[in-house]
Amino acid sequence: MNEMKHILFTMKGCPYHLLDDEAHIRTMLANAAVQAQAELLNITSHKFEPYGVTAVALLGESHISIHTWPEKLMAVCDIFTCGTRAVPEYAVNYMMELMECSQVVSSAFLRPLDSDPYGHEST
Repeated sequence: MNEMKHILFTMKGCPYHLLDDEAHIRTMLANAAVQAQAELLNITSHKFEPYGVTAVALLGESHISIHTWPEKLMAVCDIFTCGTRAVPEYAVNYMMELMECSQVVSSAFLRPLDSDPYGHEST
């Protein structure tokens, strides 16, 4: 059965300089995709003024996103994967380590893929 995993997490107590470093965030997302055993398709990001970064890694399995608030020393993230190959928990652990956070608040969800509404057999 195909399953969808969605992990929402907030990293708190991260150093300001890491949260405001767009290159660091982009590299972290690329490596997080590798850690999750996911296929990285693309990364897009935006550096806000005076501070903050938003970035999304588009995966073959779905996405990883991060939105940073350096002035609050926090980042809000999510990882969504489809299928059984990717392990999003590995990416979460990697991102927590790389962002040097002191606290994490997270929720994980398994989202079952509904059967075909047209009655076709799954392969």
